[in-house]
Amino acid sequence: MASYKVLVVDDEPGIRMGTRRILQNFKVDYPFMDEFIEYIVLEAATGEEAIEIIDSEMPDIILLDNKLPGIQGIEVLEYVKKKLYDIVVVMITSYASLELAVKATRDGAYDFIPKPFTPQELRGSLENITKQLFLKRMTQKLNKEGKLIRFQFLSVLSHELKAPLNAIEGYLNIMKEKQFGDNVDSYKDMIDRSLERISGMRGLIMDLLDLTKIESGKPTQNLQKVDITKIAGTSIDTMRPYAIQKDVDVYLNTKESVIMEADAKEIEIIFNNLISNAIKYNKQGGRVDVFIHRDDKNIRLQVSDSGIGMSEEEQSSLFQDFVRIKNPKTKNITGSGLGLSIIKKITEMYHGDIEVNSVPDQGTTFTIILPLERTAIN
Repeated sequence: MASYKVLVVDDEPGIRMGTRRILQNFKVDYPFMDEFIEYIVLEAATGEEAIEIIDSEMPDIILLDNKLPGIQGIEVLEYVKKKLYDIVVVMITSYASLELAVKATRDGAYDFIPKPFTPQELRGSLENITKQLFLKRMTQKLNKEGKLIRFQFLSVLSHELKAPLNAIEGYLNIMKEKQFGDNVDSYKDMIDRSLERISGMRGLIMDLLDLTKIESGKPTQNLQKVDITKIAGTSIDTMRPYAIQKDVDVYLNTKESVIMEADAKEIEIIFNNLISNAIKYNKQGGRVDVFIHRDDKNIRLQVSDSGIGMSEEEQSSLFQDFVRIKNPKTKNITGSGLGLSIIKKITEMYHGDIEVNSVPDQGTTFTIILPLERTAIN
């Protein structure tokens, strides 16, 4: 349960005590909140005392009387505005003149509650304030996270594209200057490396396009009955040249058709990423096995490899955006760090689960569990 601090600034003990009683055991919740919000009541009898509590406790909401001994409530409001504190201030006063109302509103007062007020009036005002404050802070949080994601995106993009572009440019200049002579065969290794770099950049771009589609809001799905086994076979055929290059055998161990309602492109993205990783992180002469199982409730997509495996610590961060396992065994393996994150997001769209079982130097098995019911986005 979350809590908001409410500072009551009033020189009348009865107002402070009454407010405390009204808010005692009072909780607010809305459908968009994950939990109830309750209130912790703080008290100040003077403006000077209020400023001390504001600086030390940083309340979320201030119920502020203007007529105070010493500095007036409007001066406390000016202080909050000057400090740029994220605090909602509500004036509670019996002497709300038009001039005071205009000045208080200009200085950031959210509302006025005339004294004396009823418990219903105070609770109603606090409920509305809480909703607005919650949504404002949630928006700020999302904006901040969005900026961090964009910065992370640009950092990864610049790093992942800059290095291969520099390498390709270097190889092309060597060939342009004919530093190894006129025989094209002398440049075969450079051509192969350039093609490999281009393939890596294309993979990154495709991953980014998939991620953008998924995270651009509610994606449009083309849901229809599809043959999961056939899609798996297509993905294996797509990855076959890569598997041959890496000397890895890939087997589809399910022959019968397995039908479910899904978006064929999304299922293909899952298989493409899982099979590609199983080949990429395998050993020379290794193998990849693809299984598809169906029971009364779920379809299980399973991809196992005989590769380098992962520790439990490495597995814990697998499905985060831009995360790649870094150790001596993977230092020469390229990738966007988005594939598994994309798989997880698609799996969640189908209300499914993803499991990983891995042993270092023995291999890894990924299992996607998709429920046959509620496969579409809600």
